[in-house]
Amino acid sequence: MFYWSLAVEYMKNYVKTKLTYRADFWVEVLSDLLFQAVNLIFILVVFQHTPTLGGWTEAEVVFVYGFFMVPSGIFSTFFNIWNFSERYIVKGEMDRILTRPAYNLYQVLLENLDPPSLFGSLVGLVIMVLSWGQLDLTFHLTDALMMVVFTIGAVMIYAGIFTSLTAISFYSDAPTGILPLMYNISSYGRYPVNIYNKVIRFMLTWLLPFAFVGVIPASYFLGRNETGLSDLALYTPLMGVIVLGIGLFIWNHGVKRYRGAGS
Repeated sequence: MFYWSLAVEYMKNYVKTKLTYRADFWVEVLSDLLFQAVNLIFILVVFQHTPTLGGWTEAEVVFVYGFFMVPSGIFSTFFNIWNFSERYIVKGEMDRILTRPAYNLYQVLLENLDPPSLFGSLVGLVIMVLSWGQLDLTFHLTDALMMVVFTIGAVMIYAGIFTSLTAISFYSDAPTGILPLMYNISSYGRYPVNIYNKVIRFMLTWLLPFAFVGVIPASYFLGRNETGLSDLALYTPLMGVIVLGIGLFIWNHGVKRYRGAGS
């Protein structure tokens, strides 16, 4: 109840701030949607020059992109920690965080909530529904349950990877710039993995498992089981638990190593 009430208070403060600067809120929403629209247009342009992409049709790739947007939007809402190094390490705000009783990472996440990113998830759901009808897929109640399970697993994968990378700030005195690079790599998960060579495919599946936030779980609904993709989708929650566990371990170890703004 303590952590829930804390989240409610932070959300109230966020709403009060955005009610004061309403234009900024809608500009942020619009810019995020435009960014997603550009990515979708790119896919559509590609299919103007080829009927399939690695054996996947336009509707299937658009469906994968729609699924990819759902966990991506949720992750961006609750893990908006791109400026962690500058704000909390360089400027010393981590000292303030560590003087409070709540779990330090939880506080950092609440201070950087970005609810407008949820609009991207809603758009992703709309794209999935439209593609679902276009592909003439049969809907079962279990599909809704699996959608929730896969989304949670994908968000955990995102959270684990980027928490690990953010924790590098505890070990390095200078911002690394690796987060933007990794964010760009994550976008590879919205395309069929079989279009990449074996090295990249292995990396996206097992080393940096961004394929589990897009194409692999989406293949479950599409019934695409080449190289076992559809079966592999069932391991998305397990992969999420493993990756998030690694991320929290690295973060907690980094916090123990932290010695204050003057170190």
